[in-house]
Amino acid sequence: MHSEDFQLPRSRAANERLHALIPGGAHTYAKGDDQYPEDLAPVISHGRGAHVWDVDGNRYIEYGSGLRSVSLGHAHPRVTEAVRREIDRGSNFVRPSIVEAEAAERFLATVPTAEMVKFAKNGSDATTAAVRLARAATGRQRVALCADHPFFSTDDWFIGTTPMSAGIPAATNELTVAFPYGDLAATEDLLTRYQDEIACLILEPATHTEPPPGYLAGLRELADRHGCVLIFDEMITGFRWSEAGAQGLYGVVPDLSTFGKALGNGFAVSALAGRRELMERGGLRHSGERVFLLSTTHGAETHSLAAAMAVQGVYTEEGVTARLHALGERLAAGVRDAAAGMGVGEHVVVRGRASNLVFATLDENGQPSQEYRTLFLRRLLAGGVLAPSFVVSSALSEADIDHTVDVVAQACAVYRKALDAADPSAWVGGRPVKPVFRRLV
Repeated sequence: MHSEDFQLPRSRAANERLHALIPGGAHTYAKGDDQYPEDLAPVISHGRGAHVWDVDGNRYIEYGSGLRSVSLGHAHPRVTEAVRREIDRGSNFVRPSIVEAEAAERFLATVPTAEMVKFAKNGSDATTAAVRLARAATGRQRVALCADHPFFSTDDWFIGTTPMSAGIPAATNELTVAFPYGDLAATEDLLTRYQDEIACLILEPATHTEPPPGYLAGLRELADRHGCVLIFDEMITGFRWSEAGAQGLYGVVPDLSTFGKALGNGFAVSALAGRRELMERGGLRHSGERVFLLSTTHGAETHSLAAAMAVQGVYTEEGVTARLHALGERLAAGVRDAAAGMGVGEHVVVRGRASNLVFATLDENGQPSQEYRTLFLRRLLAGGVLAPSFVVSSALSEADIDHTVDVVAQACAVYRKALDAADPSAWVGGRPVKPVFRRLV
């Protein structure tokens, strides 16, 4: 537990170094220091398991590790051993490595709803490849994406739909349309309005809410009826919902799906998977027009593929998904009890599947509040909890969860004071945290 006047002088200096050299001071907008209370954005020295240490020497229990990618905990011995073994054998060659065949066989055994797979380094490349493939296969230009899901790609077809659309031609934006999650009628209306123009429907099969009964099967039927490609973005749901992703859990097979994040436990690997007939259009064994699917210098680095194979082994042999759910359920119940006990149960709200929990911070009128989020994050950081979300890793212990709940209770006590004052400003400690996607800095 850190003191009331918790300060991070070395992290503050390191953030200045980062901003002087790197636009935004980080390599992912969601990791920016604008996402944390003023002068309380820890710069990380190292991590092990569910804990990280900042450059000031403070230890934290960490949630949402690596933007949800590190689901087994940092430096997982089985993963690092697999990586180490390959690094000594060379990482990149002028022809495919045998590891590529082994990794593909392993992936398709884990995700049996897919027939072919191609690996890349990040999720954006995989989702954009899926969209390009859908456009090529259908001869249509429009993309329909789920409006309720926050992120699909750094490429123009998606970023043009966000408030940070600077630099993206309007003509590109006009080709992307949106549908609401869970509403089949609205999606059917969209497909009818743009009859024979929509190449694909792309969505996360599940996020903070479970899919309504029959929804995913209904989308499958709509896509078939309207001749468009159904794409599941499984970057988050892959492994966290089940080893075979949401498609394995809910039993609805998309035409294409994309995986990443948990697949590498922090190492850079993503995957585009799907039906052979579609995927082969990006290959050499067909008679049609060639499709430039995915071609990356580092897409098949041997050590990242070895990491992915090790991750899949750990998940399937050790029942990791079940453990993530059990830990998440313990955390969600504890946080809800702590919030209710401090009289803020209607204001500090935990949402989502147990393996992928987020929290909302609501003001005295029940509206989402960046000021109250800032107050809450300040108290968590001071208590040694680094939690932009409550997304668990399997390295957490029950003692870690219990400590987190204790810190949340203390944060909720302060939250109650701010609500009673109808003004959180005395506890915010500087400018509030900001949303990632916003038009102006």
